[in-house]
Amino acid sequence: MTKNVLSTEKSTQLVDAARLMTEKGIGCVVITENGKPVGVLTEKDIMKEIVKDKNVFQKDVGSIMSRPLVSVPPDTPVVDALDLMRKRDIRRLPVVNGERLEGLVTVHRDLLYWALTALRTSSDASTAAPHETK
Repeated sequence: MTKNVLSTEKSTQLVDAARLMTEKGIGCVVITENGKPVGVLTEKDIMKEIVKDKNVFQKDVGSIMSRPLVSVPPDTPVVDALDLMRKRDIRRLPVVNGERLEGLVTVHRDLLYWALTALRTSSDASTAAPHETK
């Protein structure tokens, strides 16, 4: 998971959150209420809202964020997190311990890297020591 996750309060204006996402080159921010994660704002959320409302940038992020927050605790097995993401059709999954945001699992950055590492490890193990056949 990515540990340094950007978050903002749900009262933040969308234009400010979009600016932050653009400056940092990220696809989402976790939305909090009094420091507790309550939703996620993604590029997809913003695009859907732009189509519906030309004045979207005057809104606060709390009014368009994806909610309720779909999250997992830190001890969730990677395969279970991936399965949840597939079932819920989401690409970003916050990792929450109690009411504290600990990180974010993303399909592109985290799960793809995990899968490639697992494949390399299994490939290296199968080619590392050739077996003799008698």
